[in-house]
Amino acid sequence: MELWYAPTSPFARKVRVAAHELGLSGELTLVQVNPWTEERLRTINPLSKVPTLVLEDGTVLFESTVICEYLDTLGGRHLYPADGPERWRTLLLQGMADGAMTAMGRLFAEERNSPDRPPTAMQERFHAAREATLDRLESERLRADPLIGEIGVAVFLGYLDFRWPDRDWRSGRPTLTRWFERFEERPSMTSTKHSLLQGSM
Repeated sequence: MELWYAPTSPFARKVRVAAHELGLSGELTLVQVNPWTEERLRTINPLSKVPTLVLEDGTVLFESTVICEYLDTLGGRHLYPADGPERWRTLLLQGMADGAMTAMGRLFAEERNSPDRPPTAMQERFHAAREATLDRLESERLRADPLIGEIGVAVFLGYLDFRWPDRDWRSGRPTLTRWFERFEERPSMTSTKHSLLQGSM
């Protein structure tokens, strides 16, 4: 299987972390692309977004939630509970983390494009979403043995550190900080760290 990805993308990292936790990293051939300039990506994914997964039979899957759920059918363990309250808990965590990562991606783009402009109403909304999400996560009972929800949360926190290393999200959130300190030492996290595309921000 080919995983088309960018090392700056939190959604691509989420897929890579999930694959590692499922024991499937060796099944993926990584194809690093810049989704803004790589025209080949548009030919297989009309959204021209990463992550995009190309299966052995040529089937193409995109959107991280779809790809992670597909990989979950292949692994020896499962990141998605079959039913009951734990399933809804982990799906809600995944959705919250995905929404926060989307907001942070837009915030980074707006701040980069207008670094000297006072924050807009939309930027303030993104800031508020970040803070509210972090406060909610501080009160969550996050697992040490991760499901897809915890993976999403860890990648969200890692993305904050990658894009805004000078902004302290940890202050006042000791429980979340301790959990992340342990989680980011997992091989699935250390082997998928964010990095810049050559010539990009």
